Amino acid sequence: MNSLMPDTAAIWPGALPAALYAAWEAVMAPVLVHDEARIVYANGAAQRLLGYDDKRLAAMAFDDWATQDYRQSLRDYAHAALEQADRLAPAFEVEALTASGAVRVLELTARAFLHEGQPYNVLTMQDLSDMRYVQTSLLNVGRVLHQIIENSPVASFVLDAEHRVTHWNAACAKLTGRDSMDMLGGDEAWTAFYKERRPLLSDMIIHGATAEDYQKAYSGACRRSAVVDNAYEVESFFPEMGDDGRWLFFTAAPLLDAQGTVVGAIETLQDVTQRRRSDEELRRHRDQLEELVAERTAELLLTHHELEAFLENASVGIITTQGGRIQRGNRKFADMFELEDEPASGQRTRRFFPSDESVQSLAEVASPVLKRGESLRHEMALVSAKGKPLWVQLIAYVANPQSADTQIWWLLQDRTEERRVQRALEENFERIKSTNTRLEEAQNQLLQAEKMASIGQLAAGVAHEINNPIGFVSSNLHTLRGYVEPVFALLNDLRQLPPNTLPDAAAQDLKDLDKRIDLEFVKEDLPQLLDESEDGLVRVKKIVQDLKDFSRVDHAEWQDANLNAGLDSTLNVVMNEVKYKAEVKRDYADLPPVRCIAAQLNQVFMNLIVNAAHAIPQRGEIRLRTALEGEWVRIEVEDTGVGMSEDVRRRIFEPFFTTKPVGKGTGLGLSLSYSIIQKHAGRIEVDSTPGVGTTFRVWIPVKPPDDAGGGPSSAQARPPQAAVQGIGPKNAVGVAENLDTARV
Repeated sequence: MNSLMPDTAAIWPGALPAALYAAWEAVMAPVLVHDEARIVYANGAAQRLLGYDDKRLAAMAFDDWATQDYRQSLRDYAHAALEQADRLAPAFEVEALTASGAVRVLELTARAFLHEGQPYNVLTMQDLSDMRYVQTSLLNVGRVLHQIIENSPVASFVLDAEHRVTHWNAACAKLTGRDSMDMLGGDEAWTAFYKERRPLLSDMIIHGATAEDYQKAYSGACRRSAVVDNAYEVESFFPEMGDDGRWLFFTAAPLLDAQGTVVGAIETLQDVTQRRRSDEELRRHRDQLEELVAERTAELLLTHHELEAFLENASVGIITTQGGRIQRGNRKFADMFELEDEPASGQRTRRFFPSDESVQSLAEVASPVLKRGESLRHEMALVSAKGKPLWVQLIAYVANPQSADTQIWWLLQDRTEERRVQRALEENFERIKSTNTRLEEAQNQLLQAEKMASIGQLAAGVAHEINNPIGFVSSNLHTLRGYVEPVFALLNDLRQLPPNTLPDAAAQDLKDLDKRIDLEFVKEDLPQLLDESEDGLVRVKKIVQDLKDFSRVDHAEWQDANLNAGLDSTLNVVMNEVKYKAEVKRDYADLPPVRCIAAQLNQVFMNLIVNAAHAIPQRGEIRLRTALEGEWVRIEVEDTGVGMSEDVRRRIFEPFFTTKPVGKGTGLGLSLSYSIIQKHAGRIEVDSTPGVGTTFRVWIPVKPPDDAGGGPSSAQARPPQAAVQGIGPKNAVGVAENLDTARV
């Protein structure tokens, strides 16, 4: 059921007639009937509005559906209406709390009537919620529009249909200097812009002016807006505004009501004075620039003619190339490359290169430099049109480094003669340097030879002086031994005589002597002292002989020598350098006599052995080996020292190169050794590993060739490994780069 019909509301005593229920149910407006305390009827429209069904409404007091704030007011209104039966109470607004919890604003109209002496109120309801929402929305929109206009940075004002100012925002007040309080409500907006009365653009829109009116009013400067329909815009100067007047760009658009009738107009203003002044300044600068360009063009034209004359008469060849062809070339280029009557322009650049490889070589050099926008300086061989070789200095730069197909400018200078002279000077310099090197080597060898000769002479003199005293000391020791032995035999016989054989005094003297000198000990110790003295003399003789053998002053010419003996004598001479650093092991083969200058080879052996000792930091081993390989003798000096790096190994035969501290070595030892070995038609090799050690190998021919100075011999065979012939200490380094060992 949609209402409280009599059969469903039997719990209410004094139910109303059914006809009333039917009439109220037929009414579309919400209707609610109540007595002094409770609801007795609500039609379907009221139930839908409040959201309660008939049972819940029947259980309510007549004011329970109102919000808490309005219940007392509703109660007072209803009771006042009940007291005025058959009279229509004035309308009353109340907030209703619906079953869903929503609050709706209702307008009530109460009409009281009596039935069987009981007063009832008929409340007719009208929902004002949607109307209030629309009103509130319109008010909010109006406030927002007002704020948009008022807070806009664009100066704006609005006129109504009567040309009265309804809006004059802050930006407009700042621009015109007229406060909004002075302008709002008045119809004299023109006073902010002109001295005399005249219609503004917005006035003309409200008035409905024609296109001719607009053009006449603004001298043809007015135009329709391309953005807003029926709007117009003008840019004009206002001399009365500001100190020097202002340029304003203003736009006016109509305001229409729902029927499309113009009810006002809005006009926006922009101060474009700075832009107009900038435009004027730009126009002035443009005129000046055009004048300057005209002047510079004339100057450039003159410069162009002068440059053309300079290029044509320059003392160097000048060309521009593009795409492998010459675009232009001057007279000097044509003369240099023998073009005669042929024009340079159009010639293929390949024509002036001796080969495709030279073209590619120049491209590899020039491309990266020119791409960076830098200038290229290069010299290379070219050819003339008739095939004449030229040596040309090139200077090139590109017109536009960013372009892949830009022109390249080339300056070419013929340096063929300078190149020839330079080569001649370089060759002379190399010959002088080579001669100087040979002179230095010869001088060093001469100094070393003189030093060794001096040492040899000194050694010979020392040996001679030492041999004389050694001779008589040795003879005296031998004689002394002959004297001592009979004396000890006599003393022994005297000690063995029977008692009382000698006088008491003699026997007592012999006893005292024996006690004082311990004749038994002296008899045992003296022969040992004599043996040790004779052994020392033998060793001194050996040292003197080794010193003489090492210097070989008496054998300074080519002769047959025993190299094993030379190694031993050299080792004895330098033993003081070696014995504290290394243990020396010998591994000698039986060697035939070798034709050589023994003193010089001994010097080589000394350098190698001393260097080996110096290369050992603490205690190590030096091994000396000799071997016979065909017609060659091989001598090896191997050490367990620190070894050499590749860079050091390549330079060890250079004069004055040394790895020793300053003052510890001259750097001439191995260089002179190399020269001595070369003089003997031999070869020297070195194998070295850092941290492991070094091995020097020397090959000497048993019979040197005739040109070595050793006299006639049979044809020489090569050493067991191919020797490097005809090189000196300086180029021995270069050869070593192509070999596993440094072969010289």
